[in-house]
Amino acid sequence: MSNDQNDAIKSILEENRVFNPPREAAERLGGAWIDSMESYQEMWRRSVDEPERFWETEAKEHLHWFKPFEQVLSWNPPDARWFEGGLTNACHTCVDRQVEEGHGDEVAIIWEGEPVSDGAPEIRRLTYADLQRETARVANALESLGVGRGDIVTIYMGMVPEVAIAMLACARIGAAHSVIFGGFSASAIVDRVRDADSRVILTCDGSWRRGSIVPLKASVDEACQELPGVTSVVTLRRCLNDIEMVDGRDHDWHELVSRQSDDRPCEPMDSEALLFLLYTSGSTGKPKGIVHTTAGYCLHASVTARNTFNLRPDRGQVYWCTADVGWITGHSYIVYGVLPNRVPTVMYEGAPNFPAEDRFWSMVERHRVTQFYTAPTAIRAFMKWGDEHPAGHDLSSLMVLGTVGEPINPEAWMWYHRVIGGERCPIVDTWWQTETGGHMITPQPCATPTVPGSCTLPTLGIDAAVVDDDGNELPHGTGGLLVIRKPWPSMLRGIHGDRDRFIETYWSRIPGMYTAGDAASRDDRGYFWILGRIDDVINVSGHRLGTAEVESALVSHVHVVEAAVVGFPHDIKGTGIAAFVTLGPRAEASDGLKKTLHTHVGKEIGAIAKPDMIRFTHALPKTRSGKIMRRLLRDIAAGRESTQDTTTLEDLTVLAKLREEDE
Repeated sequence: MSNDQNDAIKSILEENRVFNPPREAAERLGGAWIDSMESYQEMWRRSVDEPERFWETEAKEHLHWFKPFEQVLSWNPPDARWFEGGLTNACHTCVDRQVEEGHGDEVAIIWEGEPVSDGAPEIRRLTYADLQRETARVANALESLGVGRGDIVTIYMGMVPEVAIAMLACARIGAAHSVIFGGFSASAIVDRVRDADSRVILTCDGSWRRGSIVPLKASVDEACQELPGVTSVVTLRRCLNDIEMVDGRDHDWHELVSRQSDDRPCEPMDSEALLFLLYTSGSTGKPKGIVHTTAGYCLHASVTARNTFNLRPDRGQVYWCTADVGWITGHSYIVYGVLPNRVPTVMYEGAPNFPAEDRFWSMVERHRVTQFYTAPTAIRAFMKWGDEHPAGHDLSSLMVLGTVGEPINPEAWMWYHRVIGGERCPIVDTWWQTETGGHMITPQPCATPTVPGSCTLPTLGIDAAVVDDDGNELPHGTGGLLVIRKPWPSMLRGIHGDRDRFIETYWSRIPGMYTAGDAASRDDRGYFWILGRIDDVINVSGHRLGTAEVESALVSHVHVVEAAVVGFPHDIKGTGIAAFVTLGPRAEASDGLKKTLHTHVGKEIGAIAKPDMIRFTHALPKTRSGKIMRRLLRDIAAGRESTQDTTTLEDLTVLAKLREEDE
């Protein structure tokens, strides 16, 4: 265990604040799916002791089946096949089923754009019938471009309703989608489109962010210079900024879609058919295309959305997850998990502080949001901006608060509880990953006593544990590897095109157990506490970035010979990016070069990867075998005195020089 993780374990044992679910929580929510710890414990035990019976019941209730499945699970570690023989469709489960059951006129999506004109934002409300019509038209448009079953469509769009429509339209015809976050650069688009072998890209002319236009189409055009296999680019006109249209390749979204029929039945798809790829950073420079399939993913996303947030249709609830659809949180808890539960899902286009730092709270008041799900990074920013912003709005509609993306520090948890929740809203601190597809460890809002900073206990059907390197469960209060010991429906099915990496990354450390890559501990209550990554991946503002990816971007600059990237504590982001850089003989260390490298990383990967700290050094601390000692650099970046072993360090003067610069 690292010093940081040992310190975290010590602080866990000292945390004794416990908050029981407010007595009126279930009543305000219109009833509770899980109403007590006794109910949770009985349901969870049954779900992990008899997982096939549990998931069979859930699958029959939550999913629509064109053809019933014949077998719940085939498990040959690390390969799982769920609901074999069944035919279903994610778009039908999310949209068409609601229309067929008489709910077509109900609001499915509430969208708000960033710009404010004459004191009012642009707002759109789409019903399930609207989604059925629009997904059919976009599906027909995709087929007119030659997209069919098994093809992978790349989506690089802003947070507009059409991004959800595009995802669902792909599912409607049996094509898969690969959504790329709109903050990624042209270079990142190239890597992901090439790996997915996409021939069609859906994009926007631009998206709004803090009053400025992010030119998405321009990034796609730049990427396509290196992607000769892309035959079609479809562009939605959102910002009306100037764009180039390439003859024979480019299509205007409105012109193409508006002439399509709004009749396109959902394609019956095998339970294990590919639904989407989503790329996530790993410990090497190449992003991993995480494979998620249809039935199991949709089931777990919808069941956990219902239970974690206590979603209940016809109770006046309005749910808002502030994530971007370019991340797994947006996939699972804006689209695929929420729409089947028939509670309106809010989508917001822009930044939380535009045009003012009360934007989120004005939206909660305006839309009467009942469930609010955001990242600890955002919560820490809200704290910094001041209590007066939420205090200026009526937040009484809120019933459940959630956090996602990274562990939340107790101070931020308490602020969230007091200032946003008014001490009346349970907080669900959720742990899960792109790879897991949905929540794994989380409180149940009307059942679980919560402790600031802990994600508490596994959700139904999840057998999580903290183990040693041999897979033996560790006693409480001891740090170890976080693993999942039994398969679950939304588990990743692989890494696209890289079987060996799939096995090596997730299944080789402890055979038969999914290794999450996180260190964890359990307290005397049995509650889980996440201590951080065990690999060379850092969690920045809730988003995972591989240090190798950032290092590769730095070294690609003409003046950089070598670079080492580590994480360090950051007041707002949780973890910041520190880069230690060795320059070539013709380069001179300067603030100007730091700015240049900062910009360069943003161009190579995206703004989210820009280092928060760049340190120039004549050499990096290495072992005698040439391995960079990043653990020493983490101490330096954090500004703390290191107590770590340096006996294998080749040149002690390198470390001494770096410490001198800190003084």
